[in-house]
Order: sequence, then C-alpha cells, then structure tokens
Amino acid sequence: MSRPIPRAPSQWRRCFAGSRMFSVSANRLRIDKISLSADEAIRNVRSGSTILVGGFGFSGVPATLINSLRDRMDLGNFTVVSNNAGQLLETGQIAKMIASYVGENKLLESQYLKGKLELELVPQGTIAERCAAGAAGVPAFYTPAAYGTIVQTGELPLRYNPDKTVAAMSKPRETRVFNGKNFVMEESILGDVALVKVNKADRLGNCTFRKAQNNFNEIMGKNAKYTVVEADEIVQVGDILPENVHLQGIYVDKVVLSTQAKKIEKLTLAKTPDEVVETASGPRDGGKRERIIRRAAKELKDGMYVNLGIGIPLATPGLVPEGVEVILQSENGILGMGRYPEKGQEDPDLINPGKETVTLNPGASVFRSHESFGMIRAGKIDVTMLGALQVSEHGDLANFMLPGKVKGIGGAMDLVANPEKTRVIVTMEHVDRKGNPKILENCTFPLTGQRCVSRIITDIAVFDCTPKGLVLRELVPRISVEKLKLMTGAGFQIAEDFKDYEA
Repeated sequence: MSRPIPRAPSQWRRCFAGSRMFSVSANRLRIDKISLSADEAIRNVRSGSTILVGGFGFSGVPATLINSLRDRMDLGNFTVVSNNAGQLLETGQIAKMIASYVGENKLLESQYLKGKLELELVPQGTIAERCAAGAAGVPAFYTPAAYGTIVQTGELPLRYNPDKTVAAMSKPRETRVFNGKNFVMEESILGDVALVKVNKADRLGNCTFRKAQNNFNEIMGKNAKYTVVEADEIVQVGDILPENVHLQGIYVDKVVLSTQAKKIEKLTLAKTPDEVVETASGPRDGGKRERIIRRAAKELKDGMYVNLGIGIPLATPGLVPEGVEVILQSENGILGMGRYPEKGQEDPDLINPGKETVTLNPGASVFRSHESFGMIRAGKIDVTMLGALQVSEHGDLANFMLPGKVKGIGGAMDLVANPEKTRVIVTMEHVDRKGNPKILENCTFPLTGQRCVSRIITDIAVFDCTPKGLVLRELVPRISVEKLKLMTGAGFQIAEDFKDYEA
C-alpha cells in the first residue's frame, strides 16, 4: 500500500526552471552581508577576543576596520595574531601579540621589554600553517621549521616584569621523527574575529584578491568565528567569476567598503644594477657589501627558483646577466617577482619581503602566504639566500636575535627547514663591527636552524659547510690564509680547486 507524499509547509514552494530546483522561503529575506559602516560591522567584537588581522607590511591591511576598532576604547585585552600590530598598540588594547617579525616597530619592542604586553614570536610559515589548520578543523600538525631552536625548546621570553626580569617563558614543543627527520608539533590557532582586506566582495560574502594582497588574509578569513571583510569595491552577485572566488561567502559574516587610501611603506623605484648595488652597500663599508653582492649574484643560475632575504640578497638579481632566467619567489605570495617599478607604476598591492614596491614578470603567479611556505618547506625552491649574524663550522645558522634586541623570526626558520632539497647560501660580512669573527665553531646567538647552511659568502672569502667542517673555496688575493685564520673563529680545510675570490 503506497503512502501519500507529505506536503511541505505552506511557507515553502518548490520551483523548477529547466533542470534547476531551488527553495524559496516566504519568511526569509535574501542574504545580504553588507554593513553600512565599519563601526556597525565590529559591534559583535568583545573584549578578550583573539583577533586575526591580515596584511603584510601595508599590503592587504584592513585599515578601515583597524581604525574603527581602535576608536572603541571600551574594548581591549585582545590577543592579536598579525604581522602588523598598528594603531591598537598605541591605544593599549593589545594584551598579547602573536607575530613573526617586530622589525622596526619600536613601540611593540618597548611595550614587550617593559612588561606591558605578552609577545609570542613564531616562525612566519608556522603562523600561516597554524591559522590554516585552525580553519580546517585540524588541532595540531608537525613541521620541520624551528627544530633545535629556542622556539622548540621553550626558551623564548613571553613576558617581562617591569624590572626586566622574565615573567613567563614559552612552552617547549613536542617533537617526533618521521622518515628519519625531526619535526616540531605546533597547535593550531583559533580566532574569534578576523579582520581582512580584499579587492572585491559581493553581498553573499564572496571575495577576490588583487595581486599580492592575499598574503595572510584568506587563511585568517577562513579561520574565525566572526569574519569581517573590508573591500576595495563591492560588486553585484555574479560579477566575480566562480573560479575567481578566493574567499567564499560561507566564511564571511560582514562586508564593509574600505574608506582608507592604500599606503606604500617603502616606495622603491627602478634603478640601474649599479644603483641597486650602491643602495644595498651603504656609503662607508669600504666596498664590502658590493663585493658580497657581486659574488652572490654568480650563484643564481638559469632556470632556478630562488627565495631572497632582506638586504644584500635582494640586490643580487639586478646583476644576473641578460638571458639568464631566474624565477624569484617571495613568502608574501609571489612567484615570478620582477624588478622595482618605474615612477608612476608603483602598486601598493605589490611588495617584496622587505616591503619595497616591485613588479611582476610575465608568467608570474600570486597566492596566499600559506601556499608560499608550503613550497618552501617542501623543497621546491632551489636556492634560498639570506643574511646571518653567525654561522657555525657545521652550518648552524643564527640570524634572528641579538641580546637586548627584538626583531623577530620572520620566514627564516621555514626557509632553512629543508636543506636536503633547498640550498641555503648565507651572505654576510666576515667580522662584526667590533672585529669579532662571525664564523665560529659554535654559534653563541640563538639558532635559526641546525646544519642547514651550504655556502657562506663573505666580503673576503667563500666557504662550503660540509659534514667534516668548513672548506675554503675562494679568498680575495690581498688576504693571506694565515690572516684569514685570525679573522675566522673556526678551523677550515682548503679545497683542492681553491681559487681567487670571483667578485
């Protein structure tokens, strides 16, 4: 005996159009996530929230939303996860900062050292992965970045007392071996609120990014319980092609129109190769950095995928000969990064890791920081070149912390996490400002990575780091081997094919 088909409630109607079927509710208005103002959009933010803020430098920073939150002086005690603390520091609304890089932010450094806020320094790729894991419902993961460093061992001060004694330390990370390699366990970050910047958004909350604007915005926008999007432009539903939706509406709660003009942190315009070298060298170094730059440029070979650190490494591409094609990768989400722009072509959504304006080469691609660090840790990068404070005879690297200084980790721990596949080249002056050797038997500063450096290029010599110790490959003719030994804090062998320094 057949049963009668139950009728749907009277407020629902089934509608057919060709092969399409959809439901319409008479009691439900259409979806509209657009807020009239940033102030209205952040009304749901509460004191004590964990707030994820997108952006890299000034690129992709949700300035309208940050300013609105800054003006809510009744709100505070925030934990902020971001590369850009900005105005919330000035108003004292931040209780804890989770960041990878402090850089030139003197206010953050001062508040941290005076015990006014807690600072958790985390490798940049680990922040990206912790946010992405939280967005995906994954409670923890293992990463090779930071193994053997004070991040892993829990020796980073989180908070100081006013008398500059340590009030709280970071916690040690669990470690585990997979396929004979050591990994560090990191717990995911779960955000209460995300403030992100996009190029276009519609009333459904679908969003798209422009050029290198994505960086941390996408993964943070997908993570939080309450996500507010600040858009350069609000468009009609359907104006963003389905394949161009980078942040889907299911993750977005509110959309506001940006009212803040985009800023450029470091306007850098096109230079000749000699001008690039001169800028990176400085006026009073006696040509030391120029020699390093010219020698380091010889390491860049046709067809390489290369990541370059801030400073001397970023100057090397300008000296690559015509006809040699090197693909530059940037951790803020660029593959195929070009040279500095001509005047009038600068773009606030296109910057390099040093926050300088750049261009894109033909065939370039852009993506989120999470994707960028995945490429790096997986060993897809052929060469990474970065500066150092110290290097040990076995290739240990220290480049992120000096006593009494707070600069941060940045992406370096990720960049050196897979030395078996990515060749790590260090560029640095042979001795420090006081004449002390920077190449030592063992590093005395906190490590960035263990046994990760392949080659050291200084202003006077080129060494290879091998399992048996240092091997001298090149030396400037004016320096004798005996004098080099006095300037080097570790023993070394001389290569069979030893030759003059090729600057």
